[in-house]
Amino acid sequence: MKNHLPAVYGTSLALLTDLYQLTMAYGYWKQGRAETEAVFHLYFRNPPFGSGYTVAAGLGTVLEYLDEFRFDQEDLEYLATLTGNDGRELFEKEFLAYLGELKLEVSIDAIPEGTVVFANEPLLRVRGPILQCQILETALLNIINFQTLIATKSARICLAAEDGAVLEFGLRRAQGIDGALTASRAAFIGGVAATSNVLAGKIFGIPVRGTHAHSWVMSFDDELTAFNAYANAMPNNCVFLVDTYNTLEGVRHAIEVGTKLRRNGHEMVGIRLDSGDLSYLSIEARKLLDEAGFPDAGIVASNDLDEHLIVSLKQQGATITTWGVGTKLITAHDQPALGGVYKLAAIRDKQGRWIPRVKLSEQAIKTSTPGILQVRRYLDDENKAMTDMIFNTLGELPETTSVIDPSDPTRRRVMPKDTGYKDLLVPVVAAGAAVGEQPCLTTIRTHLQKQLKTFHPSILRLDNPHEYPVGLNEQLCDLKTEMILASRKKPATHEVDLLSRGVDHEIA
Repeated sequence: MKNHLPAVYGTSLALLTDLYQLTMAYGYWKQGRAETEAVFHLYFRNPPFGSGYTVAAGLGTVLEYLDEFRFDQEDLEYLATLTGNDGRELFEKEFLAYLGELKLEVSIDAIPEGTVVFANEPLLRVRGPILQCQILETALLNIINFQTLIATKSARICLAAEDGAVLEFGLRRAQGIDGALTASRAAFIGGVAATSNVLAGKIFGIPVRGTHAHSWVMSFDDELTAFNAYANAMPNNCVFLVDTYNTLEGVRHAIEVGTKLRRNGHEMVGIRLDSGDLSYLSIEARKLLDEAGFPDAGIVASNDLDEHLIVSLKQQGATITTWGVGTKLITAHDQPALGGVYKLAAIRDKQGRWIPRVKLSEQAIKTSTPGILQVRRYLDDENKAMTDMIFNTLGELPETTSVIDPSDPTRRRVMPKDTGYKDLLVPVVAAGAAVGEQPCLTTIRTHLQKQLKTFHPSILRLDNPHEYPVGLNEQLCDLKTEMILASRKKPATHEVDLLSRGVDHEIA
């Protein structure tokens, strides 16, 4: 699938960044440190929606963004107009010329889209010249945060719907044009069957669905005439919206028109309920449809649905077969942001040695993890996920390792050397060039469905989910603790001790 970003925007997106990324880049350039090699990790600290799991999404868009990355002449001309507090130019002309010739050389390892992930696991590991890694931060967070959020919400809704199809109807309530497009993409990864967003269908190849609105019915003298007219216009796409006036009378009108359709060689697809007591109305509508000889006619429901309301309706015995979910999916209504972060974790010194870096905080959750990290998912004999271990690739892993809960070091699990596993971060960009072919959205969607089956149902439940174990391996836990203690006692003087512990190796 070709890149959609140029088709939608038709311009460079290099300025899709916060100003401080460019001021830092300028500082690196002025100090002669632009080419210093560094490693950053992108991760989130808390799962959204109180969920027991999160769905990684947005990587495909990231790769398109990187492929198109450039500062064009208009970008440089705009940056030349920016001034500091003294009214003078913010950036030197020579720096702008440097940006104009910039070619990305970063390498990125990423957890594939559609993978189930957890808090503090790096979704992206970005390695390269520190100026380039820094400039990319804001856009990477913008893309990954939102799509991961929406894919997770979509997965939760689709799991709640069980065998019922979920349709994404959120375009009109989405946060702008790009919010609608990227949310439709992420929602499909999460499991929705189709979208009402025709542009998303064109760009991403997502199936599109839709019939008519209340305005169609209201534009005619009566409901039956409206249904007949729609059936004459589109006999192969008849889902009748029956709640414009009297819902159950509307079902009877749909049955009358459906009978005419059948005589003419067509079949009514179903009806849609958009208001009222959806449980009661769906049960009564099902009775009417079955009695009239339409047992295969579907019942589509909409009206501010989310995963919790869907579960409630199913518990009430609702006979809804398809769920149209709009506002609360497309806007991630109950949590509008993921809160992912992007932190420096290692930097090369002048001797070419890797020096781990840690960010301290009064809040333990905001203290970063040093090193060049990888995520290893341990699997049992049935290929079910057991635990995830974050480890530092600088140095050797022992054959038998302990996975330690970073919030409680007394909680640890020993993983025998013969335990099966899979390392989740895989190369996707090498020295600025994409590695291999990226899967299509349908493949990513299928990957997620397979992923979800590898986790215990208690982790997937909507409320009070079981906590899936994720921790640091023993050596990384020790390194992080030593760095925190050393930084608090003697800031910026602990590197010699760390180097003596063998953290100056290449990435394993």
